[in-house]
Amino acid sequence: MILLEVNNQCVVETLIPRIESVRQDPNSKPDSVDIKVADFDGAIYHISNPGQDRFVIWVSISLKFFKELEDHGAHDLLKARYGNYLLDTTEPGYNVTLCYRLTDLPDNYKELVMQASMLKRNCFACVFEKYFNLQAAGGDAEQRAVIHYRDDETLYVEALPDRVTVIFSVVFRDPDDIIVGKVFLQEFVESRRDFNQAPQVLYSHKNPPSSIAGTDALVADNVAYVTFVLFPRHTSPEARDKTIDLVHMFRNYLHYHIKCSKVYIHMRMRAKTNEFLSILNRARPSYANEQKEKKTMSGRTFRRD
Repeated sequence: MILLEVNNQCVVETLIPRIESVRQDPNSKPDSVDIKVADFDGAIYHISNPGQDRFVIWVSISLKFFKELEDHGAHDLLKARYGNYLLDTTEPGYNVTLCYRLTDLPDNYKELVMQASMLKRNCFACVFEKYFNLQAAGGDAEQRAVIHYRDDETLYVEALPDRVTVIFSVVFRDPDDIIVGKVFLQEFVESRRDFNQAPQVLYSHKNPPSSIAGTDALVADNVAYVTFVLFPRHTSPEARDKTIDLVHMFRNYLHYHIKCSKVYIHMRMRAKTNEFLSILNRARPSYANEQKEKKTMSGRTFRRD
């Protein structure tokens, strides 16, 4: 199955050419930039030159749920990750702003650009980092992160002494998606039989899991809940970055493959329909074998030799 990119490739393709043009010729002015890029989960990137200064590029992001991430230490994690490139005063209308002066970048500028393109992922990471550390310290079932990452979908994270549970609520707009999604998620269960190091995945339709029952979790026919049970081998300092990369993209990964599955089914249906039509056309009798009896306007019949 295809894994979606964790970073935003548009950010990479915008920054790299401008940085390299300045490094090749410091006296040349790079192309100006002022673009907005939409990402998953309603995220909006804005890449621009502040004050029309082409040698300075701002990378800003807007997240509807960033206020909830701040409660879990988003600012501290971003400051540790981006250092002086993180502005204390963000661009108006955006939650986080990174500033890069093209003439002052180090030789490992590609790593900086990659981190800039992972800004949304790093915002998400604060929740998982906090609860992974909480689990390592013994867990606390009383603390639970509730992130409304979409208007009608929610992410729940809870730390226990021996595991971290991550619950996604997923709303299906099309009734067919419920069926395809259930079949798709069964593959996770089958895969765990072959890879016993994989996290446990639980699926419940309509009703939320017992751990979040009684909360504001939705109960509806088009709602499903997917639970990941992450054990210490998944949340250890050595493995947590990979875990965060995969888990935070799960909702988009699920819907992407549901749509791909439906497209594949439709293509097979159209191909089979065309095959049946070809068979019917070949079975149709030719004109030479058709009945040659004809009728005149008065109703009389005659045969044409």
